[in-house]
Amino acid sequence: MKLSQLKILLQTNRDKQFLLQLPNRKDVPHSFHITEVGFVDKKFIDCGGKTHAVQTCQLQAWIGPDIDHRIEAGKMADILEISASILPHEFLEVEIEYEDEVISQYPISNAVVNDESVVLQLTTKHTDCLAKELCGVPSADGCGPVGCC
Repeated sequence: MKLSQLKILLQTNRDKQFLLQLPNRKDVPHSFHITEVGFVDKKFIDCGGKTHAVQTCQLQAWIGPDIDHRIEAGKMADILEISASILPHEFLEVEIEYEDEVISQYPISNAVVNDESVVLQLTTKHTDCLAKELCGVPSADGCGPVGCC
């Protein structure tokens, strides 16, 4: 989900509770805090020598000791507005960083709005080789490097 889409969703549902659902369909405890809004600018070189760049907006969710804490969508919208000075544009993909045994970053796959809440449904990220043709990794159809089929 793009930052611009998230901001509109939150603004139009200001009075509803803001919730997160992990890829395994379990809810992040409703008492979570958003402790950081970050701009992540990742530049890297794959194993084939090609450079890449990825930029994201990362929201860190943290479970504090105050089990009665809740975030409304309007409060989350306000937090994003305050963060505008560090976010270069609103077309960034948004990811949720959350620690549940390990720290993971989850892209947002969907948003569900019901009478009481806005629920961001999170999905998983996966590692991959970005230079399969140079590494000799077979493609999904069983072929090897480029030109061998």
